[in-house]
Amino acid sequence: MALNIDVCSMKVFQAFLMLLLLTACKQPSGKQDPRELPPDPVQVTTQKPEEGVARTWPSLKGLADTTFVRLADYSPDFAYELRYATENNFLKAQVYECAECYTRVKTARALIAANRDFMEKGYRIKFFDCYRPNDVQYKMWEIVPNPQYVADPRKGSIHNKGGAVDITLQTLEGRELDMGTDFDFFGRKAYHDNTDLPANILENRKLLKETMEAHGFWSIRTEWWHYNLGTASNDPVANFTWKCD
Repeated sequence: MALNIDVCSMKVFQAFLMLLLLTACKQPSGKQDPRELPPDPVQVTTQKPEEGVARTWPSLKGLADTTFVRLADYSPDFAYELRYATENNFLKAQVYECAECYTRVKTARALIAANRDFMEKGYRIKFFDCYRPNDVQYKMWEIVPNPQYVADPRKGSIHNKGGAVDITLQTLEGRELDMGTDFDFFGRKAYHDNTDLPANILENRKLLKETMEAHGFWSIRTEWWHYNLGTASNDPVANFTWKCD
């Protein structure tokens, strides 16, 4: 009888040790799942092979929502082809002295979050236009005084408020997705509700539209490339001009 008790005690003791071992194995490692990171951009460090040194990208945390920031200072993951700093646009005139992409902080936060979703699918945002000084809006109006294509500068565009962007998507290797028309194509072929297009173009536009809307942007029916941040409509029109080197 004593032997049976000892055997039972030994089995209970072994089971207790196994439970302790399993509990220890389940303790957190201290590493946070990247999918659980907060949507607000955090400070990160990246390094490109050609640079040879790591660069730190600052966080937007702590900055007022309405502050203007240069987007390239807060993320290395976007692409740019700022058309109004060239003559390759519907105006056929250069109206920016140099190419820069500025937005308000709240717009930058939403763009970085949206771009994070695109990058998980193998794409990234490419910008054609961002914040636009109101003086430039007047220049555009002088060249094309048509409210169908250019917002009346007396009222201002959401571009003038730092809450609108003109964008497309490209692969992480730099190949631009086919959206059916070029940027600033003014015709029905550029409309969101035009479904008389090849399936791949409709899918590309759908990916862009649904992802941007999921991050607080809304689109214009006649321009597949234009997105306004929903909370930017009531912001004041701005007219600061960035410095050119």
